[in-house]
Formats: sequence, structure tokens, C-alpha cells
Amino acid sequence: MAEEECRYVALDLTGHGLSSHRPPGDFYSCPSYVADVHRVADALQLRKFSIIGHSMGADIAALFSALFPEMVDALVLLDSYGFLPTDSKELSKVIRQGMDEMLRFEKKTEEKKRVYTYEKAVNRLLAANPTMTDQSVHILLERGLVQVEGGFEFSRDLQINFKNIWRISLEQSLEMLSRVQASVLLVLTEQGSNRTFSEPAQRQFSSALFQGLKDRNHTVVTVPGDHHVHLNQPEVVALVVSDFLQNKVLSQSNNVRHKL
Repeated sequence: MAEEECRYVALDLTGHGLSSHRPPGDFYSCPSYVADVHRVADALQLRKFSIIGHSMGADIAALFSALFPEMVDALVLLDSYGFLPTDSKELSKVIRQGMDEMLRFEKKTEEKKRVYTYEKAVNRLLAANPTMTDQSVHILLERGLVQVEGGFEFSRDLQINFKNIWRISLEQSLEMLSRVQASVLLVLTEQGSNRTFSEPAQRQFSSALFQGLKDRNHTVVTVPGDHHVHLNQPEVVALVVSDFLQNKVLSQSNNVRHKL
């Protein structure tokens, strides 16, 4: 698929990269990110487009596609099932955990951000993501660092690491999945697919989500690599995604497509 056939829009989500942070006391949640995506689409006057998302980005893309199905013609989920159910018995515990983290953070006195040398920033990101290659880390740090007096600071909002308080059950996840009208490509990785399950109870739902996609004749592909294969070895994922978009979208239209 030639690059000129598509227009690509890559987002720094709120609180990430060079985008603004949310106001104090405002939670980072999947619905809030979905609203941000809609705002970007409105600003760019995009009426129908395809969405490619990885991990949390895939969750946002899937929810957007469920809530605004008329706007999405193709949905590509990279190493995420799109919806991340929570065991109903765990709902109150995990929601409270997210709130407790926020409330504790609010009580802290203003802390000065840590300043790093570039090399130490690289090592910190590698320590948190040991499966990333050095090249991948440098790519992320292009927009993940800001230069300040004495070195560099990470640009992300610390609050993005708090437990997500927006939760849905397996039943609700499958209902949302049924609302997606777009053609869907799920790309799983041999070593990384379980990375998205931060809570042990969530692993039991993967087979139901997998079956939900298969029942609707969506495309599921497994590729060699780990959770960051799209970044470490993009060629492994690019051909699969390119073929999918070519067959499901571009072949059905002679117009230039928009990819968000």
C-alpha cells in the first residue's frame, strides 16, 4: 500500500508526549480519551476514517468505534482485544484504588520534576520497558522528553500511571464489541499478548473476547514478537495491516482515505 494513498494522523494523547495535561483532579479515563479523538476528528473535518491503536490506544480506538460506529470504516487493534473487562467482584476494589492514588497525589506538596541526562532518561525508559530496542527508546524520547536547565524532564503527566477507574464487565465489553460496525483486524503477538492484562482475573476473559471477534468474522492474526513489536520490528506488523486496509477499505473506494 503506497503511502500517498492515505493520510496519517498520529496523536500524542492527553498527558503524553507533547500534548497538554489534564487539569488537577481530573482522571485519565478511556471515555475522556475517546472525546479527545472526536475533537481531533472534528478539528480536521474527518467524517469517516480508520483507526490503528496499540495497547491502551487500541482500547480507546475500540470504544470510539463502538460509540461512533458511523465514523469508522476499519479498526486495527495491535496487541489488545479492544476491551478490557474487569471481574465484577473486583470492581469496587480497583475503582477505589484509582481514587486513592489520585487523592494521595493531591495531598502531596508540589514536587519538582526530576531532571535527567539524556543517557539516564534512556536507561529509565529501558528499565520500565525491557523488551524495547535502543532505537525504539530513542524514537519515543523524541516527544517524551523536554529540555530544561541542567538536562531533560519526561513530558508525560505522572497521573497517567494511576489505576484506571473506568471499568466495564465482560458482558458490557461484548455488548460494546457488537456495536462496532467497522471491519476489525486484531494483531496479537506470540510473547506479548498478556502484557495488557494488569490484573490476573482479566486473563480469563481473553478467550471470550477472542471468540466475540471471530463470531463476527473479524480478522485475527498472530505475529512473532513481543508487546512492542510494532515499534521494534514494524515490518512484521506493517504488511499485515497494509494488506487488511487494502482489502477492507482502499479496494472499496477510489478516494484518499484518512487514518487516525
